[in-house]
Amino acid sequence: MDDNTVCFLLFGVLFIGFLLLEGFDYGAGMLLPYLGRTDAERRAIIRTMAPVWEGNEVWLIAAGAFLFAGFPDAYATLFSGMYLALLLILAPLILRGVAFEFRDKDARAGWRNFWDWALFTGSLLPAVLWGVAVGNLLKGLPIDARLEYAGTFGDLLSPYSLVSGLLFALLFLLHGAAYLTMKLDGEIVARTRRLGMALAGYVLLAALLFAVFTYVVAGLKFATGAALLLAVLAISAASCRLGDRHYFQSFIFSGMAVVAAGGAVFAGLYPRLVVSSLNPAWSLTIYNSASNPLTLEVMSITTAVVFPAILAFEGWKYYVFRQVISPAGLECEPPGAALANRSQELREQLRRARCLADVMSCVIRALRSHDGRVINRLKHRHKVLLLGKRTEKTEPGE
Repeated sequence: MDDNTVCFLLFGVLFIGFLLLEGFDYGAGMLLPYLGRTDAERRAIIRTMAPVWEGNEVWLIAAGAFLFAGFPDAYATLFSGMYLALLLILAPLILRGVAFEFRDKDARAGWRNFWDWALFTGSLLPAVLWGVAVGNLLKGLPIDARLEYAGTFGDLLSPYSLVSGLLFALLFLLHGAAYLTMKLDGEIVARTRRLGMALAGYVLLAALLFAVFTYVVAGLKFATGAALLLAVLAISAASCRLGDRHYFQSFIFSGMAVVAAGGAVFAGLYPRLVVSSLNPAWSLTIYNSASNPLTLEVMSITTAVVFPAILAFEGWKYYVFRQVISPAGLECEPPGAALANRSQELREQLRRARCLADVMSCVIRALRSHDGRVINRLKHRHKVLLLGKRTEKTEPGE
């Protein structure tokens, strides 16, 4: 396997990782005005997303940076040709980020209702438009002989791309419903469960329609068909697990469906990055749009080294914010209490992180020493860090 293929796979992993993680955020945001009957329920839904949504967006930034460094010609063609479409994605995302911060700044119902719908809009539009974007990549864009986009914004809105947008929006809704059943407690869970089971049928219809359109418009490769079949099976399994009230398993299967749908797109593209609908010879591939071989090699090695650390951090992040949230506990919570609680949790985690970093440095020093003084000092310092006071005397000379 050459470096061009490796970088294509790594770009696909980053972008599909974004769809997987941000997908349940989009889904929960779209469900917010409909599932949350009271202000406490809506605050509970928002609280399930608030600690993780910014980190999930970073996967998109990483994917864009990887495309820029590894395949600059494809990056230039896509970002210049679809400038307006990307702006339509970016503007709701900005509004969505503001909504997370501003919603609870005022207790008036009108104020909070406005930001709830801002969250809904900022989740719906990107979810649909990302689906439209990946559908266009498979169908093909009007790329001319100079490898430049030669179409208009209207060329992006074909029946096939709209079906793709519908599929991903519904997938994200199902993924978000599975996430909320896992993260919430109380009466709202039953409503979310019923809605998720109802959504699964529509997602299956959209997936089958997308498969038929892909066969007719773009040609269905074996790998693409296999990935779409896996997505259909995962959607069915997610619905069954919701019915059996196995919410974590349902979330896993809905995530598998998102990954399979994204994998189907990349399997259909390879070895192309941007398909030209004017002339197949004008398509941008992983070879004619790539950086020099040294850049690809450095990117492959660097990503292979850094990526496990990123996965470890993601796992730690979701472990820290694993708590189930009950709307009943938010009924009488005073303004600002949520922020104070999160700040206290963050301070506690930072204190533990200091201990971990200290362990790593002191253990190395202890291995190089010939007595037990460093180990004793390590025990003493961590008692101070964790308990906030000295519990034993410092050794002479420390």
